[in-house]
Amino acid sequence: MTMRLLLPTLLLCLPLAACSNTDSNKTDPATGKPAVDADSIGKKVKDATDKARVEIARGNIKISNDQNDKAEITPQGDLLINGKAVTIDAQQRALLLDYRKQVEKLAGAGMDIGVAGASLGVKAAGEALRGVFSGDTQGIEEKVNAEAAKIEASAKQLCELLPTMMAKQQALAAALPAFKPYATMDQSDVDDCHN
Repeated sequence: MTMRLLLPTLLLCLPLAACSNTDSNKTDPATGKPAVDADSIGKKVKDATDKARVEIARGNIKISNDQNDKAEITPQGDLLINGKAVTIDAQQRALLLDYRKQVEKLAGAGMDIGVAGASLGVKAAGEALRGVFSGDTQGIEEKVNAEAAKIEASAKQLCELLPTMMAKQQALAAALPAFKPYATMDQSDVDDCHN
């Protein structure tokens, strides 16, 4: 998966995972219908992201280029292209490890935003249902918008990681020619994130 697709994919998957879990033993007091347990969903989403963090930390980070050629960066800082290790020196390994840490940091920030988004979705749905059945819909939109503003602020912080990531990618591509075809991030990626 390309870096361009990694974060949007994570962000889309987390809310879907959250919405697929309900606790059939609990009911909403206002409706008597099965309730969506935000705490249970939050825990399941957190467990899934914790597992994903471990996989990212321990596994190879896969990257591809515009021609869909595959490469991987191992946890030890090796570069594999089509499964074969590229000969690297100590400086190149250090750059690969530095770039890999930035990828992990960016993916972690994306997962945090996904968890917050999933939690907000569950809370918003619960507030809306309670409002519909109780007739008290005042303030629901304001509560949801206040929480959404926090998530938007986190997303802006994630965008602030991109210039550093691009700089690390460019430094790696300059020092390791075999990596250059995979250094596909450019200024438009940074700009698009802010939009």
